[in-house]
Amino acid sequence: MSDQQQLRNFVNGQYVEPADGGYADLIDPCTGEVFAQAPVSGAADVDAAMKAAATAFETWRDTTPGERQKAMLKLADAVEARAAELVDAEVRNTGKPRQLTADEELPPAVDQFRFFAGAARLLEGRSAGEYMAGHTSYVRREPIGVCAQVTPWNYPLMMAVWKIAPALAAGNTVVLKPSDTTPVSTLLLAEIASEFFPPGVFNVVCGDRDTGRTLVSHPTPQLVSITGSTRAGMEVASAAAPDLKRTHLELGGKAPVVLFDDADVAAAAEAIAVGGYFNAGQDCTAATRVLAGPRVYDDFVAALAEQARNTKTGAPDDEDVLYGPLNNANQLARVSGFVDRLPDHASVETGGSRLGERGYFYAPTVVSGVRQADEIIQDEVFGPVITVQRFSDEDEAVRWANGVDYGLSASVWTKDHGRAMRMTRRLDFGCVWVNTHIPFVSEMPHGGFKHSGHGKDLSVYSLEDYTRIKHVMHNIEG
Repeated sequence: MSDQQQLRNFVNGQYVEPADGGYADLIDPCTGEVFAQAPVSGAADVDAAMKAAATAFETWRDTTPGERQKAMLKLADAVEARAAELVDAEVRNTGKPRQLTADEELPPAVDQFRFFAGAARLLEGRSAGEYMAGHTSYVRREPIGVCAQVTPWNYPLMMAVWKIAPALAAGNTVVLKPSDTTPVSTLLLAEIASEFFPPGVFNVVCGDRDTGRTLVSHPTPQLVSITGSTRAGMEVASAAAPDLKRTHLELGGKAPVVLFDDADVAAAAEAIAVGGYFNAGQDCTAATRVLAGPRVYDDFVAALAEQARNTKTGAPDDEDVLYGPLNNANQLARVSGFVDRLPDHASVETGGSRLGERGYFYAPTVVSGVRQADEIIQDEVFGPVITVQRFSDEDEAVRWANGVDYGLSASVWTKDHGRAMRMTRRLDFGCVWVNTHIPFVSEMPHGGFKHSGHGKDLSVYSLEDYTRIKHVMHNIEG
């Protein structure tokens, strides 16, 4: 599959051509050149995938948790065994550093499949009991049905795993649309999964925004899940509303990094640079918005700028590269626009420009002197740009940290345990780290508040999102 120049959808256990023959170019973000074509699926393609998923659900929902666990564990082993192929597919499509992708993205994907394989056997409901005389009640936890899922271009393979693992483990079937710019690794994953799951359980249809709208508005899915921008999430919620479909929305972020005066400035600058520049800052949880205490502000800005100057971007096989290119030309223009429109009171300490004329590389950037109302503080940049604000006290830090539309993640840097406890309580974000930023584990939930959406990825909370609850009552006297 990885050598194909023309990709196909994966429906009902096999590759299929799009019904209308429509294709779009895939661009290598390292060069700006076409390297393949992918289907632009229409209504007929989506309908065929939905029919396959609905048919497969009739039997897949009746499999036992143990049977689903067995399939999931086999898939995990196969992903691990074919890691090099998946890394090649991901790197070819995204331009990410090859070794970092192999070290930081493939092992968690394998672990997440194994986690959900086990978690499928641990779903619990309220124990049976007599809550009314002569009647026994109990709770059934059931799969929802066909799930429509949409994944983004920043972590194509990882986000596909986050979507399908809990859905399939709970007994649902899936029709997934990857981003129109990054479908390659998701198609390979579907091919690998077809060896262990019945046809129609996991289907992939490629396409653009119109394809996504057709997917979401189709009458078959009972749940729609998306990882993407807040705008995309709002569109999905609107499209799902007429059928009252359940929604699971993991959307944008503008993570505050609150650095107090007692923090270790050098250690924090090093970690925050990695947390802000990893994957070219194309991460909703990226450490992009630092709020620094009054006594450490100047030292931190200098230390962060030095970290940025020592951070390398480049092609997948370049040495000592932390991140690759931005995903596409539109994203390069978006990131450049934020920096180009900076107000006069802001200062670019380092970076702030495109690197080279080939591909979509952008320099690691530090911007100081910004204010709370500035566009670059309020809106998600999604690029390798870190801003730094100076706060005066804890209350102001909390007010500024919470003073955006997003509520996905945040971090606090302090040696004061009491302050750390207060801050984690007061910060209005779905994940708060203390003296670190960006680690995830399969056992803990990930999801946000406010315009960052609702629902959880990872953990048993995610598995619960892909089930429905049924109360059953028996008259035990009749």
